[in-house]
Amino acid sequence: MKQRSILREVSVKGASLHTGDKTQLTLKPAPANAGITIRRVDLHDKPVIKPHISQVTDLVRATTLASGHVKVHTVEHVLAALHGMGIDNVEVEMDASEPPILDGSSKGFVNLILEAEPVELDAEREYFVLDQPISVTKGNSSLIALPYDGFKISCTSADDRGIHTQHLSIEIDPDVFATQIAAARTFTVYEDIEELLKLGKIKGGSLENAIVLKDDKIMSKEPLRFDDELVRHKILDVIGDVLLLGKPLKAHIVAVRPGHAVNAELTAKLAERMDELAKGEAAPAKAKPKTARIEEETQLDIRRVIETLPHRYPFLMIDRVTEFRGDDELTAIKNVTINEPFFQGHYPGQPIMPGVLQIEAMAQAAGILMLRKINQEGKTAVFMSVDKVKWRRKVIPGDQLRIDIKLLKIMRAKIGTASATCYVGDEVASSGELKFMILGEGEDV
Repeated sequence: MKQRSILREVSVKGASLHTGDKTQLTLKPAPANAGITIRRVDLHDKPVIKPHISQVTDLVRATTLASGHVKVHTVEHVLAALHGMGIDNVEVEMDASEPPILDGSSKGFVNLILEAEPVELDAEREYFVLDQPISVTKGNSSLIALPYDGFKISCTSADDRGIHTQHLSIEIDPDVFATQIAAARTFTVYEDIEELLKLGKIKGGSLENAIVLKDDKIMSKEPLRFDDELVRHKILDVIGDVLLLGKPLKAHIVAVRPGHAVNAELTAKLAERMDELAKGEAAPAKAKPKTARIEEETQLDIRRVIETLPHRYPFLMIDRVTEFRGDDELTAIKNVTINEPFFQGHYPGQPIMPGVLQIEAMAQAAGILMLRKINQEGKTAVFMSVDKVKWRRKVIPGDQLRIDIKLLKIMRAKIGTASATCYVGDEVASSGELKFMILGEGEDV
């Protein structure tokens, strides 16, 4: 891939989200290897800042960068547009500290880039190709970056009340970003507005440039642009924040309840790894990382589930393990949402979770328990058979599937049998007995 810039200078003007100031933003062509720079033309000597994760100073509802006395904030929507549209070299001029919010998405900046006409330059694009998994956790948020030949984001978004849960997994390229991500608008919870105003934020906010969530209602000046617009905007923010790495990334990012603070932590860790590799200081990554040890843990969040099981979206059927009871029992959770890909073809109009996928959820939970029971480093649980299966209640979008597993027998520390019961509330949804085998790396059944 060649580096890209723009053919001509273009400008847009509007109110900023947090300061409320009127701001003019101008995109100007830049030569190969110049990168992305932001120039404050309203300050003496028109200083320039080159966005990088080391400059992050404030992450309360926006990404703020500072270098010396130069500060810019709420730059994530502009950076997301440049990153998503594959623009490597451009000078961004602003006559204030914050870009215009426009409609609360990156759509206006994408239109500006298209008006400026992206052009290829006579230089190869340099990527950071991630060579090993990197993860961060902050409260109930977690992000994992996995080696991948491309740029993909799988994101689950939910507010603190567990309402408006949405999921999307999508490969990012300029066409996809322009049509599927850029138009997704920023959003906030109604109860947070007063506190944000006290912090001096959102002075330019309105229903014309943001979505407001009040209880189970969505307040907006216009209808939702996508049924899952909220998770698409979370992906947009990740794309913008990850550009602070300083170069485009090749990786698959799995995000659960992401936000600017945890996005920045992941980007900082990616930057550390990139610097290690550039200096030749890092030990080479193993071809296949060993499965994490879980013998002493009392529960597993989604990050640890992914580190323990080989399954990935759309076939990962466990969201977390809420409890281990001794060495032989556990309870796991699968949140069932309308965004599950199987609902598109399984009884459309009356979506029901397929029974075979409930069995798969049981098998994955049982595999985790077996791997905990024995020395599981570098091993994988393989589903062999199922017996005595019964389905008693349909499972539909909005249900939370609680999976109780009890190990019944282990033979030769390799073959296990377990009983499994899935509940929705206090009602049994399905049950069965499972048999599975533990395989070492490279071992066949």
